[in-house]
Order: sequence, then C-alpha cells, then structure tokens
Amino acid sequence: MHELLGRKREIAVLKEFMGAVRRGQSRALVLRGEPGVGKTALLEHLTEQAEDCRVLRAVGVQSEMELTFAGLHQLLGRRPEGLDRLPAPQHEALSAAFGITTGPPPNRFFIALAVLTLLSEAAEEKPLICVVDDEQWLDRASAQALAFVARRLEVESVGLLFAAREASDELRGLPQLVVAGLTEEDAGGVLDSVFTGAVDSRVRDQIVSETRGNPLALLELSRQVTPAELAGGFALPGVLPLTGRIEESFRHRLEALPIPTRRLLVLAAADPTGEPSLVWEAAGRLGIEADAATRAVEERLVTFGVRVQFRHPLVRSAAYRSASVQERQEVHRALAESTDPRTDPDRHAWHRAQSTSGPDEDVAEELERSADRAQARGGLAAAAAFLERAAVLTAAPGPRAHRLLSAARVKRDAGALDASLRLLSAVEAAPDTRMGAEVDRNRGQIALETGRGTEAARLLLGAARRLEAFDAALARETYLDALVAAMWAGAPERVSAAALAARSAVDSGDPECAVDVLLDALSTRVTEGYAAAAPASARAMELVLAAHQRPDDTGPWLRLNRARPSVTLAMELWDADAWLLISARQVDFARTAGALAQLRIALNYHAWTCFVAGDGSTATLLLQEERLIAEAMNDVPAVHTNMLLAAWRGEVGRAREMIDTEMRQTRAHGLVRFATLADYAGAVMDNAAGRHDAACAAMWRAFQREDLAYGPLIVPELAEAAARSGDLDRLKAVGAWLGERTRVAPTAWLLGIEARVSALAGEEDAERHYRMSVEHLTRTGLRTELARTHLLYGEWLRRRHRRGDARVQLHRAHELFTAVGAEVFATRARRELLATGEQTRRRQAATRGDLTEQETQIAVLAREGLSNPEIAARLFLSPRTVQYHLRKVFAKLGISSRAQLDHALSLNESAEESL
Repeated sequence: MHELLGRKREIAVLKEFMGAVRRGQSRALVLRGEPGVGKTALLEHLTEQAEDCRVLRAVGVQSEMELTFAGLHQLLGRRPEGLDRLPAPQHEALSAAFGITTGPPPNRFFIALAVLTLLSEAAEEKPLICVVDDEQWLDRASAQALAFVARRLEVESVGLLFAAREASDELRGLPQLVVAGLTEEDAGGVLDSVFTGAVDSRVRDQIVSETRGNPLALLELSRQVTPAELAGGFALPGVLPLTGRIEESFRHRLEALPIPTRRLLVLAAADPTGEPSLVWEAAGRLGIEADAATRAVEERLVTFGVRVQFRHPLVRSAAYRSASVQERQEVHRALAESTDPRTDPDRHAWHRAQSTSGPDEDVAEELERSADRAQARGGLAAAAAFLERAAVLTAAPGPRAHRLLSAARVKRDAGALDASLRLLSAVEAAPDTRMGAEVDRNRGQIALETGRGTEAARLLLGAARRLEAFDAALARETYLDALVAAMWAGAPERVSAAALAARSAVDSGDPECAVDVLLDALSTRVTEGYAAAAPASARAMELVLAAHQRPDDTGPWLRLNRARPSVTLAMELWDADAWLLISARQVDFARTAGALAQLRIALNYHAWTCFVAGDGSTATLLLQEERLIAEAMNDVPAVHTNMLLAAWRGEVGRAREMIDTEMRQTRAHGLVRFATLADYAGAVMDNAAGRHDAACAAMWRAFQREDLAYGPLIVPELAEAAARSGDLDRLKAVGAWLGERTRVAPTAWLLGIEARVSALAGEEDAERHYRMSVEHLTRTGLRTELARTHLLYGEWLRRRHRRGDARVQLHRAHELFTAVGAEVFATRARRELLATGEQTRRRQAATRGDLTEQETQIAVLAREGLSNPEIAARLFLSPRTVQYHLRKVFAKLGISSRAQLDHALSLNESAEESL
C-alpha cells in the first residue's frame, strides 16, 4: 500500500467512510478539487483498503458524455448481476436502457430504482463500494441515476464515492470533501523527491507557489525545467491556468514521441470504450504496429491491459488536441470501420459523424436512427447530440432546420433549456413559416415552464395562429397552452385575446377530441360568460372523465394535463366528484408513466383535494412523497399546497413566510394566480382569528380578478368575511355571482355554498339555509366545507342563546376540523364551545409508538397491503431499508406482524386525535 504525502485529513475522512459502510450504514461522498490535485490517488488509496469489500468502478470520459447510461454500463456491466430478480417495471426499464430488450422509452425513475435495488442486494453478501472518477464527464443519465441512489440509500452497506472538479447539479447537496493542494512543506518534499541536482530556492518556491501545491502539476512541470534553469533560476513556466499548464506539459512530452506512437495515442483518445481489441483493429487499418505502444507505456502516459487507460484525463485531452482536424477524422474513420454497426450502432454512427467534414445525408440519417434508439432508452441528451450533429451534416436548409428543431425539442424535454433556446435561434433563420411557428411554440412552452407567463402567452398565441394553416390539431393544442399561460399570468387582455382567437380557429374535425371541446368550453367561458359555456363545459367534462378512465393510454392524459386545464374545468363547474377523481387519476397516470415532474405537480394538487375532503393524513403523506421526489431530483419542494395547509393548520409563522415567498415569486414572474393563492391563505387565517376586514379586502381583490377555477376558494372566504365585517354590498355581489351559476349547473357543492351565503346574508329563514347547506355539502364529501357550515351554524345558534342546539353543531365542526388537522378552525370551534359552557380537550400528542415521519409512511403503506418492494418503489427506498424500518415500527408499536398494524395504528391515531 503506497503512502500519500500530506493527506492525513483526507485519509481520516475516508477511513470513517469505510468504517460506516462496514458497520452496515450507507455513505455518499464527493471528492472535489482541481485537475491533478490527487483525487484519483485518494480513490486508489480507498480501494486498496477495501479488500474485504466488493468494489465497482466507473470513469467519466469526456467524449462519451452523450452516450446514455455509458457510466452505468461501466459500473454494472452489460447485463447486471441480479437483473432477472428485479420487479417487473424496474427490470423492463433497465433492460431497455442497456439495450437488452426493445420497447417504449424506459422510465428513468424505474431505472434509478433498479440501480438502487441492485446495489442494495449486492451489499447483502459483503460491503459494496462504488467508485466514480471524473464525474463531471459522466453521461448525465448515469449521473442522475447514481445521485438518486446516493440520496436514497440508508442501511445497505453501500458506499458511493465520486471524484469531480466541481460538484455537478446532480451531486449538489451530497457530503463533500474538498481536496486542496499540498502545503508548501509537503509540496517541497514532492519536488525534492524528483529533482536529482541542486535547486535554486527561488525556483523551488516559485514552482510551489504557481502550482498551488497541485501534485500532478509539480511532477509534470518539473520535467520541463532543465538542471541549469533549476540551479540558476532563469526560465520558469509561463503564467497559464493550471489545467492549461498541466496539459501543455503533457503536450510537450507527446511531441517527443515517435510519430506512430503519437498516432496510436490519438486513436486511443478518440475511443471512449477503452476496448483493446477495437483500438488494435483500428490501429491496423491505420498501419500502426503494436510496438508503437512501447514508448507511451515507458513514459507512463497510458497502459494497455484489460482496458486501454490513460494515466490522467488530461493526457487523453492533450493527445486528442495535439492532432490536426484531418488526423482526428482519420482515426474516427478507422474506429467507425472497426465498430460493428449491428452490435454497437450508435458508436458506429458517432465515429462516422466525427470522420465526416462536409454534408453527408447518409451519415445524418444514421444519426437520426441513433437518436431514435437513444430516446427509446430514455437518453434524451444523447438523442439531442445525435440530432444536432445530424443537422450539421445536412446540406438542404429545410431538413437541416427540421433536425435542429427536433434536437431543440429533445433538449427541452431533457431540461437543457438554454441549449434548446440556442438551437431554436438557429432554426429561426429558416424560411419555412411552419418551422418558425414551431420555434415560437417551443419558446413559449419553455417560457411557461420557467414561470414567464406573459411572455409564454404572447409566444404561444402567435404560434397557434400561424400553425392553423398547417396543422389544425396542433394549432388548437397550442391555443389551449396559450389560454392557460395567459390565465396563469393574470393578464385579462391576453386571456381575452387567446380566447377570441381560439373561438375563431379552424376546428380539427374530431367531435370526440377532448382537447378541442375543452378549448371551446374555456374560450367560451372567457368570451361569453358562464351560462353560454355550460353546454360545452358539460360535454368537455364527459370527454375528460372518459380519458381519465383509460389507464393504459397516457396520450390524452398528457395533452389534457400539461397545465391542469381539466381540473380547472372541474372547479369551474363546481363538480366535486369529478374534481376529486381527476386529481387522484393524475397521480396514478404520472406514477405509472414515471413522469416525475408531472408526478410532483399531481401529488401537490391531490394533497390539497384530500385535505378538503377531510383526509389530512393522506394529504401529509402525499406532500412527503413530493418532497422525496424533489430531494431525489435535487430540487426544492413546491410551496403552494404546503402554504395552504399551514394556514389551515394554524402554523401562522410558517404560513406567513411562505405567503411572502409566493408574493415575491409573483412579482418576479408575473404569475398572478399565485398571488390569489397567497391572498387566500392569508384570508383563511384572518377569518379564523376574527380579522374579517383584512380577509374581506384580500378576497375582494381576488374576486375581482375572476381567476378561472378559483371561485370555490375565494367565494366562501369572501362571503364570511363580508358578512362578519358588515359589507353587505360585497355579500350581495357574491350572492348574485353564485346565483348565475346555480341556475346553469346546480351541483351539490355549489348549492351548499349558496345556501350558506344566503344564511350569512341574514335572509329570512336563515336556519333553513344552514340546514340546506349541511344537506348539500354532506353529499359532496368535502368535509372541510361541511365543517365550516357546522361552525357558522353553531355560532349563529349560540348568539340566539340556543346553547344546546349550538353545542351539537359546534361539536360536529370541532370533530371534523380536528380529524383533518385544521387546527386554526378547531380552535375557533373550541372557543365557541367554551362560550356555551361546554368543556373540550385539545388534541394530545401521541402517547405511544413515537413513530418518525418515514416510519409512519412505511407503516401506513404496509397496513394497506403493499409488499416491501412495492413500498420501496413508492417511497424511493431499497427493500432492505423498508424492512429495517418495519422492524423498528413493530418494536415501537409492540406488535409482531403486519396483521396487527391496523389495530395498532388505529390506537395511535385515536390517541393523537382524541377530544
């Protein structure tokens, strides 16, 4: 085992890392530092100490970054051990990603879960260490999967060790160990070990200073200085960036090699696989003899063993850059001819593309086929690279622009928005009018995804108008996007413009197209009002519900839910059953499709519908799941539903902080609908605390905006605030607004709120209206709205000194609010009960079990009958971690089997929510 000079601190950290893994814990660590600082040496030191562990390795290669899952191939092998034991969705996804099977594009989420499961199972035999060097050059698909695994491992005896120049977006947030240069003393020791003669102290100090103690720089730069210069202090290395100095050193060493040796190194540098047989076959085509490798090996620049491996990535870089363009094309041509297009068609296509200097339609078509294969494996970044290169090799302007547009779309889907915009700019010069419209459509969708609602509406509306001449169906989809973007921006003139344009757009000719009918309904609602839109709205809802009943057909769902227009329609119609159903189905579709971004939105929204329906515990679990996905994606959880629930639960400080954040986002991005949500959350707390004037002012602002679908939020709060603050004019305006809708679509939800508003308005026979409100809302299943009516009815009865009747209503309100966790209104109900002479008890903390958040999630899912692998997939854990936590759950609850979970958890919930 070799000794590392000056690395006591780093070695101590790695020792603790290894100790934790051996004790059955999981660890992830990123070694971060500049090139040549010694990260690879530290990785080697750790693996030398891991004789009792299984070690898997991967190295990022710059030229291989666009080849999807190349890093996972290195780490796990072409057919990973344990693949056939994976759950079916994970097996199918990983098999498709590795090219073992063919099929639809694999779910990246299932691929990451598959890697998590494989590593967890491998660690059951002996501790497992995964070493990834040069992570900054790993393909992004592999980096994302491994970063996901690093965040979800807990008790699997798995260690993931990454070395990178800078922490990538994927690795950000993981524990880091910064590897800096050696101290002056240690750096001097390195120089002394390689200098054989006297060294001028000024030269010695200057080299240490300029290299900042970088070990590789010390060794390589010392080779460039002659003994006379070392002694006399004449020529010193030029002031260049450190990486440039090191690479320049390698370049000088390469120039001293024989020409055949240099050509061999250029060839090896152009091949990222490191496959010796491939390199030697290509070398034979170039007339390079085997003895050309001797000098390169003697100079310790490269090794030829099981793999062709350069001493350092900068050696590879220097070798490749040292060649002329013509020389590079020659080696890529040889590699293409040596690569079997049947077994490795993508690398064959890539080498052909790099060997081609001018337009070549045959190569461009082959790259397009590679792009299709890459997308089928979920490799969006690779597909975009293939398409972009195909465009470069395309001479005809039309096909060239088409390929650039395809690359831009794929980059957008891959999340590379800046790169997508760059490609769209290149397409913009094309004379094709349709192409220009599609450029604006893509730009508009990027603007909407990045929160620029006003810009998105403008771009999408313009694109939709131009697309009408070419594709009526695509134009109407774009009109729907434009209308939704304008709604989010809260710009009435743009909402009207989008709606009017959509009304005059050419029909797609399909009366059963949900997108068409939904667009008609929403645009009519904007231009002609609620009543005029009623027939189209009812028909659209039928088609939307039909689309949500087809779990195997995600196409209609994706088109209908890009910006949630279907739930917008359900809320506009005050259709509680449809609202709750669509919300739940969105989660199911997104989870089945593995669309993580859509799943996060769906989970957040469904959490709110569950809360309104009275299921606070499920709402909490859904938000926890959304947070887990955010962590796995290295993102922050969404604010909106957390803000609303914090307001209802009486977490005043937390709610106010999130309201302020939402308002800042609104000002920054012009998304006025977020301001409505923030106003609503504040009004909930103000109404609960008796600050009715403030609640009335906030809700009146929101009411006047007339945000589609937000009536069920705004109107109940505004009516209560206006009644309590004596603003009868606003209360009458609310009543008229509701009356217009009940005449058209008298749903139980709408009738229940209208009856409550009539009672609040002090109309004759208020008690009858309260009873009607209870009756209607009971049919909806919206328990929080039902609880509000019970509370208001009970307060009305108490003020009329009917204490016994009031207690019945107030007890029911208190029970419902407490069950859902709406403490802000449970407190108000408790105060009213005290005023009637009734005594209540606050909700008590759990008296047994003391389960953590994660243990509660696992216990609830186990109670519902999910197996350990199913729970693991739902919570992004390994089955081993699930089993570990279930054992802790059983111990805390004093049970010994899953069959006892229902009773034990029920006791816990009763203790928590007792009155």
